[in-house]
Amino acid sequence: MTWTAPPVTRIDEPFVADERAMLEGFLDWHRSTLLHKCAGLTAAQLTDRLLPPSTLSLLGLVRHLADVERTWFRRRFAAEPIPSLYSQPDKPDAAFDEVDPARAAEDLAALIAEQDAARRATADMTLDAIFVSPRWGQMCLRWAFVHMNGEYARHNGHADILRERIDGTIGT
Repeated sequence: MTWTAPPVTRIDEPFVADERAMLEGFLDWHRSTLLHKCAGLTAAQLTDRLLPPSTLSLLGLVRHLADVERTWFRRRFAAEPIPSLYSQPDKPDAAFDEVDPARAAEDLAALIAEQDAARRATADMTLDAIFVSPRWGQMCLRWAFVHMNGEYARHNGHADILRERIDGTIGT
């Protein structure tokens, strides 16, 4: 039997809420949208690189966003001493370059685990919590939420195109 990415139930973001609930709600909607774009596809389809010369694939996006979740919320804001999942100093694009159909289920599970861990890591922080970046200086958690919403929105656009190229599925 061929493994396929499981279905995902997406819930709407809140239409009326305070700032924190709105930022988290939109991020959760974007998170589930990426998983929704992967649902029903085989491991081989998730690793298809359909836009040469780009190495972009749905599984590459999954891996990249797992790393981004981990980096912003756990490594930076929660100061957890954990390594990147995929990227390395000598292989910054490993999340995209080293996709493997045999690891598709594991990589999807890693994204979901990082999303859950990010929620836990920031649950007790205010939006005004500060991380000091050696490169950019002070950054607040509010900025990270806005940034992550943009990061997912951009990559969900890529996922839309990839999914349409794989099997013709279009839409939300």
